[in-house]
Amino acid sequence: MSVQDPSPAAWRYCGDQLKRWRTRAGVSREELGAAAKYAPDTVKSMEQGVRMPTPQLLDAADELFRAEGLLSAAKQYVRRERFPARAQDFMAREREAISLWWYETVLVPGLLQTESYASALIGNHSPPLDEETVAARVAARMERQAILHRKPPVALSFVLYEAVLRGPHVDGAQLTQLVELGRLRNISVQVLPFERAVPAALLGPVVLLESRDHERLAFDEGQFDSRLSSDPDMVSVTSERLSMIRMEALGVRESADFIERMTGGL
Repeated sequence: MSVQDPSPAAWRYCGDQLKRWRTRAGVSREELGAAAKYAPDTVKSMEQGVRMPTPQLLDAADELFRAEGLLSAAKQYVRRERFPARAQDFMAREREAISLWWYETVLVPGLLQTESYASALIGNHSPPLDEETVAARVAARMERQAILHRKPPVALSFVLYEAVLRGPHVDGAQLTQLVELGRLRNISVQVLPFERAVPAALLGPVVLLESRDHERLAFDEGQFDSRLSSDPDMVSVTSERLSMIRMEALGVRESADFIERMTGGL
């Protein structure tokens, strides 16, 4: 199983319905755009599901095509997504996980981030996001952290490459949160110092999770693509790689001391 969808299914379905209604009504994109106060290219991107069909466009189309509320009704289902399209399937699986191993090379994992750190990362997205989307994604990231305190507890293991701790947005509050979360019985936080890095640790971040029905899934995310896979070969390779990295990382207590020393230096 892999995740390759370019945009949310609801956007694509709604856009397809808009195009069908417009074509049946014999209305051009220019005419619909004029009614909704959008450029024809913007209407095209919404019909293709590349951009979210807005309430403004849906209402204009409903009136122009005499849809009697059938298009306007889509407003409650088509909304700005709180997670990037390529990560949505992973987020759904994460919510149901009973265990999770996570290795990060550059950024603090979302489940361990402070709100300030998350805001700094999401707010500096390229291309830029509007304020509404930034606020929604930050709130969603904070809501994801409910898994840290869920009952029954979820077994969570994190290994952070030293570069994560030295990132530009990591402050004392973020380091302190890492230490405090690492004290919880169901959470382990380990540090992999620069001098202990093995080749397997330099290939990028990776996550291995186990679902309630004991299906194991591997997730890796690159700059332009993400993969969530239950393929046994990929899961096996990911598990072996994570095991090698954990063997080289500092122990939980040593890691907490390492992070606390960094906190004192800020």
